[in-house]
Amino acid sequence: MQNKLQELTDKLYNEGLSKGKQEAEQMKANAKIEAAEIIAKAKEEAQQILAKAQAEAAELKSKSENDVKMAAAQAFTAVKKQIENAIVAKSVAAPVKAATSDAEFLKSIIKEIVTAFNPNNSDSVALELILPADKQKELESYAKESLSKICSATVDVQFSKEVQGGFRISPKGEGYMLSFTDKDFENIIAEYLRPKTKALLFG
Repeated sequence: MQNKLQELTDKLYNEGLSKGKQEAEQMKANAKIEAAEIIAKAKEEAQQILAKAQAEAAELKSKSENDVKMAAAQAFTAVKKQIENAIVAKSVAAPVKAATSDAEFLKSIIKEIVTAFNPNNSDSVALELILPADKQKELESYAKESLSKICSATVDVQFSKEVQGGFRISPKGEGYMLSFTDKDFENIIAEYLRPKTKALLFG
């Protein structure tokens, strides 16, 4: 009886041990498979992250290069424009200032424009004339006396510090004014010279 009990105990033990070993081996095999899958997935994700990072780096590099090229082109254009403007301004400002500050030159121009407003065989047009304040002594008597001979209508003459050179003129009460100041002449001449200056400087 004792022997049979021992045999049964040994048999149960051996069967349990064998089964435990099998289960352990199976668990070990499963763990290896899972580990291999995790490693493979991690490698794949790492490759995807690396590929994405490389693509983003390439895109950033390309964008940066394009931005630098664009900034350089804009800077070059701006510098060319500044050089062009400086040369045109230096070429135009002094002669125009001298001409529009010359009393005799202003008298001749004013006479032509007043005559244009009041041609022969037409009704005279009353005018408003604004002249530089610093030319009042030189131009006041001319504006009031000589222009009245050309224009039978009134010529309202004013002197303003806002007009540095040249003059402004308008038909009285019409709501618009023609400007012939030094700045106006500078702009007109500069617009003519700018393309030629640009061609000479940069081809």
